[in-house]
Amino acid sequence: MSTGPVSVGLVGTGYWARTMHAPLHAGDGPTRLAGVWGRDPDRTASVAAEHDVTAFRSFEELLDSCEAVDFAVPPAVQAELAPQAAARGHGLLLEKPLGLTLDQSRRVADAVQEAGVPHLVVLTKRYHARTRDFLAAAARLQDKGPMLGASARYLHGGFLQGSFAAAADTWRSGPLGALRDLGPHLLDLVDLAVGPVVAVAAEQARDQLTTVTTWHADGAVAQSVLSGAVAADGVLTDVDVYSSAGVARYTTADMDHDECWTSVRSELACAVRSGAPVTVDVARATRVALLVDAVERSLADGARVSVER
Repeated sequence: MSTGPVSVGLVGTGYWARTMHAPLHAGDGPTRLAGVWGRDPDRTASVAAEHDVTAFRSFEELLDSCEAVDFAVPPAVQAELAPQAAARGHGLLLEKPLGLTLDQSRRVADAVQEAGVPHLVVLTKRYHARTRDFLAAAARLQDKGPMLGASARYLHGGFLQGSFAAAADTWRSGPLGALRDLGPHLLDLVDLAVGPVVAVAAEQARDQLTTVTTWHADGAVAQSVLSGAVAADGVLTDVDVYSSAGVARYTTADMDHDECWTSVRSELACAVRSGAPVTVDVARATRVALLVDAVERSLADGARVSVER
């Protein structure tokens, strides 16, 4: 068994691939960037040149040249290609959402689980110690008695300016863009911290701000709000959980996100080398996709939607 850095092939040449995923495997550490492939040869060459690695001419060539594949592409593209990499036995670093729809997400998860390959899914904040501490505190409250509820928010102005705003034709555009991009982070935390969501109801203001009411297995009720079109001073992400036994509070204010990515890199390498467990796997990512899908259906129907457990 190899003990050196895990060789990783990067699929994707967009903003997120260039600014986060490619640098993740640069420099000394448990992974190394073997090369890059994207459907635009010029952009592929540009990203590869930034890191002095191979610009692969095809996805198949990438698969032949690495142990693990890092996907930094739109969800529908990931849903198309990730099962192929899994079938070849490669480790996988997957972005959320797994696919653009619940069906796509399930197909990715089924392919990964059938292949039995090491993998993890990037729900970034879940890889920070502060998030783990919050979820542990919420679990202690759950052990002391029924939860009452929670309030949560994830708000920023990224869709008003910067890279997200410029990419107006991407999967993040339209009234469901923020839900599909920000919703997984918030709904994941609420589902874990308060208890399993059993129903949702959602409303939108001007297609830009989504409010979600969630009902939970033990009777708790939570309120969440998310938007990428709020001209906030920075990113506002927090969750407050309430019970008769106390309160658990969480915020990402001043969070060092480099710690998250360091943990992602380490967990990927350990999963590939030794089969070590990871923070977020495809089973959890599929549960989150189920929650997002329920919110989408509630918005479409204007009704409360039940969620399977």
